[in-house]
Amino acid sequence: MDNYIEEYLHYLKIDRGLSHNTIISYERDLKQYKMFLENKEINSLNDIDRFIVMDFLESLKEQGKSSASIIRMISTLRKYHLFVRQERYVDHDPMTYIDTPKKQQSLPKSLSLEEVEKIIEAPDVTNELGIRDRAILEVMYATGLRVTELISLKLDDLHLSLGLLKTIGKGDKERIVPLGDQAIYWINRYLEYSRAALVTKNKKETVNEVFLNYQGKKFTRQGIWKNLKIYVVQAGIDKDVTPHTLRHSFATHLLENGADLRVVQELLGHADISTTQIYTHISKQRLTDVYQEYFPRS
Repeated sequence: MDNYIEEYLHYLKIDRGLSHNTIISYERDLKQYKMFLENKEINSLNDIDRFIVMDFLESLKEQGKSSASIIRMISTLRKYHLFVRQERYVDHDPMTYIDTPKKQQSLPKSLSLEEVEKIIEAPDVTNELGIRDRAILEVMYATGLRVTELISLKLDDLHLSLGLLKTIGKGDKERIVPLGDQAIYWINRYLEYSRAALVTKNKKETVNEVFLNYQGKKFTRQGIWKNLKIYVVQAGIDKDVTPHTLRHSFATHLLENGADLRVVQELLGHADISTTQIYTHISKQRLTDVYQEYFPRS
């Protein structure tokens, strides 16, 4: 079964063009599935039926896995078994009669404009790392970039005179995103004062990424996450704020100020507008919250 999994992951990478992180997620799910099958002494895909799959899913529930995790696992298994069936490695698909439970819709968390501004203004801009972090936060909020897109930005992707940047999103899809004046200002300050100093600390390699860590190397996802947590605390905000929270806030604030849904879809790099539509629910929820707080007879 190892060979089938490797072939499927290769298919996701080459034929589907999925991102590295997405493929890792599929690989993690399939390895967990494979381990379960091995414990059941099942060594052939043809020996798997829907009762074995249901047994596996039940084991996930017993482990305390969330409904969202189980739904994701079902999706992974459905696509994997469809692949091996289409490739004629097996003569049946055990997922045919497996139902996918309905996912409970939860709205993404977003911040108020005041909270976003407090976080963005938290770094100490009297030093090179503070200037860098201010630029990073400005770009995150001004563009709604995913963390992977942010840390992968190259110098050639910046077109500051035009107020634009280029990014490669999920599925290797390129898109152009506008930059606000504040983001442009802080990027220029960072490039002039901070990045030049950080580059000198890395004597082993030439790094073309825009944002560098204190060693002059490419930033990691964990580094962005860690720094943001620090500034959230400094800003006095008692919420669980992640890099994705700033992305959600970017989209929500655009819609609340009258932006067209299709425009927001393009800016976020969503392939399907149904993914973007969840932000309309956030805006409606915001209206409800304000109404209930301020209307005297609510």
